[in-house]
Amino acid sequence: MALLKVKFNQKKRVKLAQGLWLMNWFSVFAGIIVFSMGLFLKIELRKRSEVMDNSESHLVPNSLILMGILSCTFNALAGKICYDSLDPTKFAKWKPLLKPYLVLCFFFNCLIFFIALICFFMRGSLETTLAYGLKNGMKFYRDTDTPGRCFMKKTIDMLQIEFRCCGNNGFRDWFEIQWISNRYLDFGSKEVKDRIKSNVDGKYLVDGVPFSCCNPSSPRPCIQYQVTNNSAHYSYDYQTEELNLWNRGCREALLLYFSSMMSSMGGVVLFVWLFEVSVMVGLRLLQTALESIANPEDPECESEGWLLEQSLTDTFKSALESLKKIGKFNQVDAGAEGEEGGKTPAITTVS
Repeated sequence: MALLKVKFNQKKRVKLAQGLWLMNWFSVFAGIIVFSMGLFLKIELRKRSEVMDNSESHLVPNSLILMGILSCTFNALAGKICYDSLDPTKFAKWKPLLKPYLVLCFFFNCLIFFIALICFFMRGSLETTLAYGLKNGMKFYRDTDTPGRCFMKKTIDMLQIEFRCCGNNGFRDWFEIQWISNRYLDFGSKEVKDRIKSNVDGKYLVDGVPFSCCNPSSPRPCIQYQVTNNSAHYSYDYQTEELNLWNRGCREALLLYFSSMMSSMGGVVLFVWLFEVSVMVGLRLLQTALESIANPEDPECESEGWLLEQSLTDTFKSALESLKKIGKFNQVDAGAEGEEGGKTPAITTVS
């Protein structure tokens, strides 16, 4: 028994072809939107590439760009097929190509669904990428005179100002690294010497943060140096006072920004997938309805369209049997080649 069998007359076939033509052009527009989303996400990730550890995060935008291009190509072609199906003479040239095209559409829809899942489940990989990238970026903050790293200070400062964040996990991360360049340290000062000697690695560590960590909404002037020293500031308690620094780490801020963006894009891709599946089903019904016309010379006669010629279970069984036959055929060919290779020519001795 055929799956999703529908009866068609000439009027219904024309309406189906016209509706599919319109849906395919909507899908082309959707493909342009997906392509634009992938391009936008790629640009955003490029802007933060200095604080991201690897290029794995570019899998999502690259997939969206590829999907957008393929969607425009496939649906423009499908729109042409639907338009030509209204004319039997034009449809004849597409008839032998429809089945392979529908198979390609099936795999394309599987790809779209996979891309939607990637958009939703990239958070873990993105979090690791940001954690290592930000940590390394903060280490190079002081290297304003080093070629290739001189831009890192500006990058980190602009990042902390834009996303209202401080450090990797929080402002205390700055206490663990030397973020002030040796160029601006007075090595004749006793305080500088003592701090460097007290550190095992010989680094100048302070309980301070860059200016970009300051919260401009705070009524109090920014306390960015001697943050943990209560006696250094008037009416100040480090443990209880709400500091005028950004409390949120930049990893959390960037992760929230990119993951929410990717989740929104995943929702759009999922909607596009549902639309593409409906177009594929409609195209399959149109194909079978046109091929099952009993009398091609009478366009007014009725026909039947279906999604699968057999039930889902029977279709799965027949596909499995076909795969088994192909496997056995390959085994027979391999055995025949082995026997031919193992034969040795007979040698006749004449006395």
